[in-house]
Amino acid sequence: MNKLWIQLTLAFSLVTMIGVAVVALLANRQVSADFRSFVAQSQVQDSPLVTELSDYYAAHTSWDGVDRMLRDVAGAGRGMMGRGGPAIILADAAGQVVAALVAGQIGARLAQQDLAAATPISANGQIAGYLLVRAGSGGAMSMAGQQFLAQVNWALLQAGLLAGGLGVVLGVVIARGLAAPLSRLSAAARQIARGQLDQRVPIAGAAEIADAAHAFNEMAAGLQQAERLRQTMIADIAHELRTPLTVIQGNLRAILDDVYPLEKAEIATIYDETVMLSRLVGDLRELAQAEAGRLTLDMQPTEAAPLVRSAVASFEAAAAEQGVRLIADLRDALPPVFADPDRVRQVLHNLVANALRYTPAGGTITLSATLETKDERRKTKDDGNAAPSLVLRPASCVLLQVSDTGQGIAAADLPHVFERFWRADRSRSRDHGGSGLGLAIAKQIVEAHGGQIGAESELGLGSRFWFRLPAADVASPVTLSPSVQHIQRSSIAR
Repeated sequence: MNKLWIQLTLAFSLVTMIGVAVVALLANRQVSADFRSFVAQSQVQDSPLVTELSDYYAAHTSWDGVDRMLRDVAGAGRGMMGRGGPAIILADAAGQVVAALVAGQIGARLAQQDLAAATPISANGQIAGYLLVRAGSGGAMSMAGQQFLAQVNWALLQAGLLAGGLGVVLGVVIARGLAAPLSRLSAAARQIARGQLDQRVPIAGAAEIADAAHAFNEMAAGLQQAERLRQTMIADIAHELRTPLTVIQGNLRAILDDVYPLEKAEIATIYDETVMLSRLVGDLRELAQAEAGRLTLDMQPTEAAPLVRSAVASFEAAAAEQGVRLIADLRDALPPVFADPDRVRQVLHNLVANALRYTPAGGTITLSATLETKDERRKTKDDGNAAPSLVLRPASCVLLQVSDTGQGIAAADLPHVFERFWRADRSRSRDHGGSGLGLAIAKQIVEAHGGQIGAESELGLGSRFWFRLPAADVASPVTLSPSVQHIQRSSIAR
């Protein structure tokens, strides 16, 4: 009884039975009343009452006193007018009731359908009135009439049973059709719970059911992708941690076995590996905080140009040693951005370090910052009671770019540059290729500021990494990403 299709079937069956019963009851009552009225009208037409009323009007030229005649007829018991028999109503040529064996009818006007069913009474070649007979509730009926009503009731009963049976069958079919997709959905959900993340359900049925199936498939695909990323991340973390640990363990074993002398040079090698291991753990922690929405940002109006110059100054010596030209392109007057300067500097340093890593001697790395504007529709309200009006107001952001003339990135690899532990050149070691977490951390930092980050590249023509940050708007502060849990706002000079 707890199955949905059974409950739907019972509901459909109940509604069908109630509908059939109500229709059959109303049809039976209407057919019985109409048949009784027809029989009564026929009996009156066959009786001498119509002739007597015609003669009465011809003799009196009016219907005055005709009510006494009708009472006499009723008292004599003629024309089925005993107790419970049909009610007789007499109306004049205009349809106004002049006599009736029913209380409260004198002076009333017959409706058009009553006039159409009434028997006209003629006198001197003209219609003098109408005789209407309405069936009573307890009048006697002939055997033939009773048999006719019994046959009609039996026909109604058969039709009701047939309609009810068809309704129940259709109810079962519809209920099973509605419940079947849900059963498939629940079965697939149980398979997902058991770890079979490749389960999918067909998208079919009503719009709501199809939407639920589509949402389930999207959820399953997301879970499968998340599980794949989790497994890949665990394998990558294990690989990244194994290398320095292996070096540390091997060197310590060699020192213990007197293969390497216990000197500062060997200890320095072990120390460098621990520093690299600590940096990797720190990057993992920072990335986890960013993805969990617990990244701390010290938001304040920040000039972008000094950050670009600082990044150039920090890497100028390394670029000169590598034979790479490092320049800053700052031609526009830039508004301040509402950002954490240390985090923005971290992103710039990461992008410049990557550019240096993949740019050969004689190449060029360019850092630039430009202003981007776009028109935004915003509501303003005039003084007084004027209605708000829409005006165009420029919304600006600062675009920071790091372009190089290095080897470039293949088109197949470009969509993955911001993924964890990804390297364009997988043959590079961690000493030369980084841990593969820098760009993933940079992406999280930029998005935490409410900005965007991206990359463009072509093999042999270099790469361009960019990110944009909203400009600090005193009148309408920028809306920050929900991942920012702690924001320390400094005062804004007006």
